[in-house]
Amino acid sequence: MKRFLILATVMGGVAMGLPAFSLGDAQAGATKAVVCHACHGANGNSANPQWPSLAGLGAGYIAEQLQNFKDGKRQNPIMMPNVMALTPADMADLGAYFDSLPNTGLEADPSYWKAGQALYRGGDATRGIPACMGCHGPTGRGNEPGRIPALRGQHSVYLIKQLQDYASGARATGPNGIMQTIAKRLSADDMRNVASYVKGMR
Repeated sequence: MKRFLILATVMGGVAMGLPAFSLGDAQAGATKAVVCHACHGANGNSANPQWPSLAGLGAGYIAEQLQNFKDGKRQNPIMMPNVMALTPADMADLGAYFDSLPNTGLEADPSYWKAGQALYRGGDATRGIPACMGCHGPTGRGNEPGRIPALRGQHSVYLIKQLQDYASGARATGPNGIMQTIAKRLSADDMRNVASYVKGMR
């Protein structure tokens, strides 16, 4: 049985109610994920660009976001009712399950990905924008211990919406306000370009 280690502390030091370390059970998560498949895809790869693909996103990150929806730290009219009955163990199992699935990848827009690559890999020092890969990794695979999500193969429509929400303050989760600060410095073109680039990452 495949099991995944999930850190128990939410970024920022807020306890998630789990033991110091909790093992999420991917097999158990598969049986609990039936309702999730309607939006996020039977294999964790969403067909709707407004909904994120969860395959390979990061077990701890997924569990943390489920808790954030349950606590009302993230607002979403579809997600919030679906998570209310989930226990911390359920969240850990779902995180382990979706993280075990392969992200099938998408195709970047050829008009924008090169500018997005430059920003992702090099940032823009003149505007105080750090390279995205500093946290999300050079191949977009994220940082599981830090609960920083994988970005590769994610829908650009979804990513742009998250960046917009960070910039506006509609999404306030994450460590030390880092994403909110960075997103406010991004132009609409920046968001489109970097989202297109990571959409095509493998």
